[in-house]
Amino acid sequence: MELNTQYDVAIVGGGPAGLSAAIYAARGGLKTIIFEKTLVGGQITITAEVENYPGFEESVSGFDIVEKMQKQAEKFDAEIKIEEVKAIGLEGLCKIVETNKGIYKVKSVIIASGAHPRKLAIPGEEKYTGRGVSYCATCDGALYRGKVVAVIGGGDSAVEEAMFLTKFASKVYIIHRRDQLRAVKILQERVFANEKIEMIWDSVVQEIQGGDFVENLLLYNKKTKKTSELSLNGVFIFVGIIPSSDLVESRVDFDDQNFIKTDETMHTKIPGVYAAGDVTHKVLRQIITAGSDGATAAFSAEKWIEENKDKFK
Repeated sequence: MELNTQYDVAIVGGGPAGLSAAIYAARGGLKTIIFEKTLVGGQITITAEVENYPGFEESVSGFDIVEKMQKQAEKFDAEIKIEEVKAIGLEGLCKIVETNKGIYKVKSVIIASGAHPRKLAIPGEEKYTGRGVSYCATCDGALYRGKVVAVIGGGDSAVEEAMFLTKFASKVYIIHRRDQLRAVKILQERVFANEKIEMIWDSVVQEIQGGDFVENLLLYNKKTKKTSELSLNGVFIFVGIIPSSDLVESRVDFDDQNFIKTDETMHTKIPGVYAAGDVTHKVLRQIITAGSDGATAAFSAEKWIEENKDKFK
């Protein structure tokens, strides 16, 4: 494949972090390109209602937010290509991005490839995602005011999200495949003291069932070998999250879960290479924090390119 036009900034990933980075980079006068392998917007596009994004008094769909971000990026002449990035050459001052359709020479790279929840891979999970199945209590918890929900998992994240859900739901079940939680002791104490939370031990979910929306779970108890049904309105799955960081594997610093480490400017340890959004090591993964990361990464890339402009000649 022939080398395509040179760009100032290549952004890998077209979710909120990538789109935010594109808006700031392109508006700053940088020749900017985004690579997204599937659908611009990423996981947020399947969120039916977003109630916590600043500036929207009424709930808005994730698709609508992304559509506006995309139009804004394109207004500043950012290019968006539906191409899968296969490899990134990070050696040297200029970087090489190879996709399934071309090869691009760029001055800087922003990795905004996101992360995806680890799934149960059971019947009904895909069907009801966005219709009763969620992987983010902070995003969707308020939609279940006065309703019954279940949390799947037994680690810190599952327990913390279950506690959060008690602010809205009338009842929260925690379903765990073992007979004790993996969460830290202080979190366990809080869960056991909360009257809204009920534990279901030694059990796994075999199927998520319903009509248009989730209505019940089919459970299997590993000790009694019996199955049962649990009626509810929603299920939140917290069995892990997987960063999409394999493109830069072993070349940047990672935490113990393979999320990319950056400094406060979103710079990795490689000059001219940044990371933003859910793929990074961070406390909160939300649209607004992804957007903030993207803006910071683009600003930092612009400054780095300016500082090194004589070397690119």
